[in-house]
Amino acid sequence: MSTVTIDNVTDVVIAAMGQHGDVTPRNREILTALIRHIHDFSREVKLQHSEFLYACDFLARAGQLCDDKRQEFILLGDIIGLEVLVDMLTHHAEAGASESTVLGPFYRENPPVLPKGASIVQMHFDNEESIYFEGFVRDTAGNPIEGVLVDVWEDAPNGLYENHDPNQPDYNLRGRLQTDENGHYAFRAVRPVAYPIPDDHTAGELIRAMGHHPMRPSHMHFMLQRDGYRRLISQVFDSRDEYLENDSVFAVKESLIGQYHPAAAELGVDLHIKFDFVLANAA
Repeated sequence: MSTVTIDNVTDVVIAAMGQHGDVTPRNREILTALIRHIHDFSREVKLQHSEFLYACDFLARAGQLCDDKRQEFILLGDIIGLEVLVDMLTHHAEAGASESTVLGPFYRENPPVLPKGASIVQMHFDNEESIYFEGFVRDTAGNPIEGVLVDVWEDAPNGLYENHDPNQPDYNLRGRLQTDENGHYAFRAVRPVAYPIPDDHTAGELIRAMGHHPMRPSHMHFMLQRDGYRRLISQVFDSRDEYLENDSVFAVKESLIGQYHPAAAELGVDLHIKFDFVLANAA
């Protein structure tokens, strides 16, 4: 082994990979690029040992925060725009198909299964605006898709998701329903509001270091799945929200902005929104 220097340490480390174990070609590609970039980054900024130790402590504290209610590393990835970038690299929008965006850290599996048109509201708030949310799910040829599982979730009018609010019932403002033979889906909810992502602990440290704000524009989360089609994870944003142009996690896309309108009396709610989705074929 040659003497390690600032100039050759990167090549020495990369050359050592795979000598004492199996490394898949993809893992070698990823790790090689990671090592090169992080070494080049360290040389570029002349990273000091105290700063390296701070980074190690920061990541350790982030890991200690992770549980079934908070995934700190996803949150950190959101704050630096990494998750939205990875999402775009992973889910190229096929011509005519709906765009995806980030899953976010607040998703919960297995929410209640509800009939079309049912309400996902289990608890009411004084300042809520009730909504009827509907639309159609089609394929890229314009044909309706029956039996799409539509998973929806949102924050409450107090800006909190139920798994971060001990006062809300379990799975409040979450639900799953299916499209009918016309590809139509519908549910009742409350108008989501803008809210701050958690800005305490390591997430808060990172936001403050960036000089950015923690606010997300109001949005409804969607996950659409059916055999034979690519799963779509997306969000529908409120066209009148003040944070559309400055989302703290950089997830807003023009095609995902919807409009709320006053609802017809027979709907029995305050607002009505229509938003259609197009799913790409799995092949």
